[in-house]
Amino acid sequence: MAITLNSGFEMPIVGLGVWRMEGKDIRNLLINAVKIGYRHFDCAADYQNEREVGEALTEVFQSGLVKREDIFITTKLWNSDHGHVVEACKNSLKKLCLDYLDLYLVHFPIATRHTGIGTTSSAIGEDGFLDIDTTVSLETTWHAMEDLVSMGLVRSIGISNYDIFLTRDCLAYSKVKPAVNQIETHPYFQRESLVKFCHKHGICVTAHTPLGGAVANTEWFGSVSCLDDPVLKGIAEKYKKTVGQIVLRWGIQRNTVVIPKTSKLERLRENLKVFDFELAKEDMELIKSLDRNYRTNQPAKFWGVDLYA
Repeated sequence: MAITLNSGFEMPIVGLGVWRMEGKDIRNLLINAVKIGYRHFDCAADYQNEREVGEALTEVFQSGLVKREDIFITTKLWNSDHGHVVEACKNSLKKLCLDYLDLYLVHFPIATRHTGIGTTSSAIGEDGFLDIDTTVSLETTWHAMEDLVSMGLVRSIGISNYDIFLTRDCLAYSKVKPAVNQIETHPYFQRESLVKFCHKHGICVTAHTPLGGAVANTEWFGSVSCLDDPVLKGIAEKYKKTVGQIVLRWGIQRNTVVIPKTSKLERLRENLKVFDFELAKEDMELIKSLDRNYRTNQPAKFWGVDLYA
């Protein structure tokens, strides 16, 4: 299954996120994912594994498993490169061994002190506070993103971690509308207003933490995962599915793209087996009632500033 973006290109509705994946593990994981049926991979300069992803993609293409046009690749502009969009994009393309990106996103709506193309450690000042660059506006960044489309480097462009107001502003100043807004959303953090706003204006919503972060976010941020929720466990038992499959199916039925992260082969298979059932209306409503407005991904832990304040 795929969603047609406002750019006219199709984006598979289930993908694999490669955040926090070690470079040495990526080759086998990505090759196995392609064999299982994944055609959508979500990357970012900040994940510091684009080179390893590129090597794996090259092997996949050269082996004949799939063609380049069969794969949808997303990567993202890091905060410190807002004033160097074209150079940053070309650097990612070089690492990924690609001629073009299917989707390029502004990773966060904030520009920070430039630390060199492709260097993505957070620019923290001596006071422990994120060194925000107040000379580069999001509008300037977006117009540079639009240039990537006209240059043929990128097919679609989008935003990530934008709220309703920032998304509204982007729609107002853009010539090329954002095709995607990638946000954290899951049963405990449903963000119904933002999702509806994006859909109303033709922007696809991608859930970058569709399972509530699970173990990864618990380790980093001490957050609680919705996968342990007794209501979701009951629904999973009803459908004879895992809780993860129920949550992913819920996301799909909201018309959002889901990009769960996993490094386990059995979970790779499990996360794709979400098209052979449909959640009943009453179960969709039951999951809707679980919303806690609970964010699990908190970059303030590293930046010294709450971007969402």
